[in-house]
Amino acid sequence: MTLWGAAHAIDDMYQGLVPASVPYFVLERHYSYLAASGLTLAATLGSALPQPAVGLAVDRWRLPRLAAVGVAVAGTGLGLSGLAGPYALVWLCILVSGLGVAMFHPAAGRSAREAAGDSAAAMSVFAAGGSVGFFLAPVLATPALDAWGVDATALFIPPAWLIALVLLRNRPAGTAHHTRTATGEDRWRPFAALTGIEVVRSAAFFGINTFIELYWLNHLHASRTLAGAALACFLVGGVVGTLLGGRIADRVGMVRTVQLGGALTVPMLLALRFCPGAVAPLAFAVLTGLALNIPFAVLVKLGQDYLPGRPGTAAGVTLGLGVSAGGLMAPVFGLIAERHGPQGVLTVLCAVPVAGLVLGLLLREPEARR
Repeated sequence: MTLWGAAHAIDDMYQGLVPASVPYFVLERHYSYLAASGLTLAATLGSALPQPAVGLAVDRWRLPRLAAVGVAVAGTGLGLSGLAGPYALVWLCILVSGLGVAMFHPAAGRSAREAAGDSAAAMSVFAAGGSVGFFLAPVLATPALDAWGVDATALFIPPAWLIALVLLRNRPAGTAHHTRTATGEDRWRPFAALTGIEVVRSAAFFGINTFIELYWLNHLHASRTLAGAALACFLVGGVVGTLLGGRIADRVGMVRTVQLGGALTVPMLLALRFCPGAVAPLAFAVLTGLALNIPFAVLVKLGQDYLPGRPGTAAGVTLGLGVSAGGLMAPVFGLIAERHGPQGVLTVLCAVPVAGLVLGLLLREPEARR
């Protein structure tokens, strides 16, 4: 599980590197804001839309090497984007990087679940890797891009190839073993509700991740240091919440854990939005990230329990389509920010998790796997 968590961290780092590098493309290549949003859209289209289809292929043919190939493609595409000249070629590189992410998640999610068994805590190690990757992206990219410009994206190719080689050589437990598919009836109705919760959670995550620094800068009139600290607090809270959610689920059940995360997210977001000052809200940035990510690993495991015969498909939807779908809301949040500022986005986001609370009432604990 540690190896799968590390691989997930490196793979999702490339998702996080896209928004981290887009401002440097704007400054260095003089891209318009529309062109910049097109790069984000390329990453979202590449990573989100193909994943259910990839999941179906993984369930049918297993494709044990696909996770390793996927992370290598993700890193290579992102790394070459800064070296590409014409905008169309940059866009294509980022699209290819997104396709690599789409290749990784279903295969890795299936194998990680087989290695984790019925332990939500073990599965949270894999899921937390993704949160760590999103956190590492701006931490590593900012100093490199500041020093060398967008050409520095090439520095991020080697980690992808290194973890790909490790995965190919080690073939972690779950890829080499547990070839028997779990039996049981696929329950599509609660799975659809679960997917809706994941989309709601993703929309809230993308909105906060995109506008929290601008909220500190433009509304709270804080320094760039405090604004960066706010983003870091939110992402660190997400890592802790992902790990904590798995342990809570092993004690009180998966459905209750999902409902708990949804119930906590609303008051934490309200406190983040309306807490005065520029320092005190940092605590609520941590707590918002924690509450929002408590259900993350649990949703991945629960989705595979709802579709016991299609673990790759379930992972493709919960880790792929559901997580990335929030990026499609970016233009809507951008329009809100144009009219009402980043504080308007955070105000709207306070209401978004309510939909997840309602959908959570439709979930049921799955039958025991056989």
